[in-house]
Amino acid sequence: MLRFMPVGDSMTIGSAGEHTWRYRLWQHLRTSYDGPFTFVGPRETLYDKEADAPTSLDYAEPRFPRAHLAGWGEGWLHMAPLIGEAVRTCRPDVLLVSLGLIDLGFYTNAEQTAENVRTFVAEARAAAPRIRMVLLPVIPNIRAELDAPFAEQVERFNVLLAKAVADLDEPRSPILPASPPRPYDIHADTYDGTHPNESGEHRIAKAFAGAMWEAWGFGQAYGAETE
Repeated sequence: MLRFMPVGDSMTIGSAGEHTWRYRLWQHLRTSYDGPFTFVGPRETLYDKEADAPTSLDYAEPRFPRAHLAGWGEGWLHMAPLIGEAVRTCRPDVLLVSLGLIDLGFYTNAEQTAENVRTFVAEARAAAPRIRMVLLPVIPNIRAELDAPFAEQVERFNVLLAKAVADLDEPRSPILPASPPRPYDIHADTYDGTHPNESGEHRIAKAFAGAMWEAWGFGQAYGAETE
């Protein structure tokens, strides 16, 4: 049984009433991956905007493995201290990580965020030395269109993330850099300039699926949902 753990921020946890890219990837893998698999993690809920808390189980499609380690407003800064225990407890084989936007927006600059990436990787490997990871670059949001210094930090962090992947990748615990979803239009693939709508969910799922298919032969190329 191959165990995937989605790790991320608001774009990964999703909010009440959404499918999430986690569901889109599960749907893809169940028809393309030749073997048993599941999603694991210490959390299952969606974010409830009315309650301002991650308390909802109101998925648009609830019948899939909903486990994850994602949080609304959480980033590398928040997940680095949590990942070791989550890996020890839930025993994932592959971490699917989409983090960084919230860090750069509110907590840390590009260099500090990149250091938290390295801490995250070290903590995950301390818990499971052969764990695999797929790391998605930060997808610039509407703020990056309006705030040039923020856009520069996003670009700088993505360069540092690629360098961290190159530095830290090793045969027994490979790290894949997922390609940014392309095309990805924040005016067409999100509902508010940041959070993915249906097409955005498919594009993010495709980025993870494509990386795993090309590097490890997991599943196959994503379908026509994003064409």
